[in-house]
This record gives sequence, structure tokens and C-alpha cells, in this order.
Amino acid sequence: MDDDYLREIFDGLGHVSVRRLFGGKGIYHNGLIVGIALRGEVMLKGDEQSAAEYEAAGAERWTYQGKRRPVQMPYWRLPAAILDEPDELARWSRKAYEVALRSERKG
Repeated sequence: MDDDYLREIFDGLGHVSVRRLFGGKGIYHNGLIVGIALRGEVMLKGDEQSAAEYEAAGAERWTYQGKRRPVQMPYWRLPAAILDEPDELARWSRKAYEVALRSERKG
């Protein structure tokens, strides 16, 4: 995915910057990471508070196989239908930014 496409996807959130991350790209708003693009997928930042809502919408948590066990990352794969709905995508992007703000406060 190219940077312009990612900026367009997150247009409803406002200005975002795109930087290399994890062999993919990180999407940042106001200096906080709100999502990643990796292997052709867009994933939004999530936490315990947002997990149930992401799951109810059909999003899947990014998990990879670690050396001893699966490792769950704090990012959720967006259902493809959301990428085609600018208003819905803007709503989910704002939720990811709220997660990023909560994570910042914890740190």
C-alpha cells in the first residue's frame, strides 16, 4: 500500500503521517500510532476497552506465532467492508486514536 492511499483511508481522522514499521508502515496522528499497514492489510490500534467492539464488527486481532506460544498484538485487522465506507472508517480511526491516547496516559 502506498502512503497516499493510507493517508486517504485515514482522511476522516485528520492529518496522518506514514512511516516504516515492522516491515510495513505505521500510521500516526498527532504523533501517536493509530494503525499499521502490513502485508496488504490495514490494522487499527486496540486495547481491552475496544476489543469487544472490534470483534463484534468482525475485526480480527493480529496474532503471530512466537517461539513458545502465539503472541497477540494490540492491532486489529479491519473488515474489508469498512475500507469502502468513509464515514465508518473515520469512526473506527477515531476509536484507534482514543486507544492511542489511553496507551500514552498509561506509559
